[in-house]
Amino acid sequence: MLTINLGLVSEVDDHDPSDVARVAAALQKQATRDFGPIWDVSATVDAFPRLEDVPVGYWPMIVETDINTPGAAGVHEDKDGQPFALIAMSDSWSLTASHEMLEMLADPFGKRVIAGKSPKPEQGRVEFLVEVCDPCEADEYAYTANDILVSDFYTPRFFEPHRAEGCRYSFTGAIKNPREILRGGYISWHEPVSDHWWQQVWFGRSKDFRDLGVCKRKSSLVARTDRRDQATVELDLTTMEGDEHARQERARRLHEEIESLKTGREPPEPPASPREFIERQMREKDEDDPDAEPAPEEQH
Repeated sequence: MLTINLGLVSEVDDHDPSDVARVAAALQKQATRDFGPIWDVSATVDAFPRLEDVPVGYWPMIVETDINTPGAAGVHEDKDGQPFALIAMSDSWSLTASHEMLEMLADPFGKRVIAGKSPKPEQGRVEFLVEVCDPCEADEYAYTANDILVSDFYTPRFFEPHRAEGCRYSFTGAIKNPREILRGGYISWHEPVSDHWWQQVWFGRSKDFRDLGVCKRKSSLVARTDRRDQATVELDLTTMEGDEHARQERARRLHEEIESLKTGREPPEPPASPREFIERQMREKDEDDPDAEPAPEEQH
């Protein structure tokens, strides 16, 4: 099993480095003790003072303020197709960081699906996007690691067709049934007959279904794989010239992309993944219906 390395960095002015280190330690414990054995993932989480200090090959998790563009917070891919996470600073930022970490570990590129029975009665078998924290993302379902607040997450049993006694559907046990969403959460899936993406959400008094339409991605999976292979060669060559130069250059490119995301400066490209498509559609629906209770800010 390959180990995934994550680097936690805060770019918030006057953010106590000890706070970042404590959260990184809690995330490491959650990844190793709770998430890894259930989802068969191995990961390390380390805190770094600057983005320029994160080693090449690590996936950055970056805490930021002033993320004003809807959908900017969350897991993204850089221009070389490698994942990174933007985390909005708040009083519960550790919960958001935990959410982002777990979803990066389960589905780094926002494309992983698992087949199962649709929650919508007239639909049959559909493909669920693997977003392990979304159905139970509300603060009230969180738990603690090292006395730090972290996110609940569903287990692979979440997609089973029928409920079984003694089966664990989420780590804390808050989810009692397969494909169940809790208040403040949601679940997303692809309906192959219509090619539409759908959601069941529970942001107001009751659960609702949303038709998000067709996801027209900007590139094929094969094309993205080709670009990732090319990027790996480029990084290897740069590393030969000097690891410090590679770290500095990657940090510079990421800062440019983060600024574009935060400010909405560049016109949006077609989504790179179903995850990105769903995030955009959710924000657009909230803007179209200002009287509706909005979706919670991304823990994810």
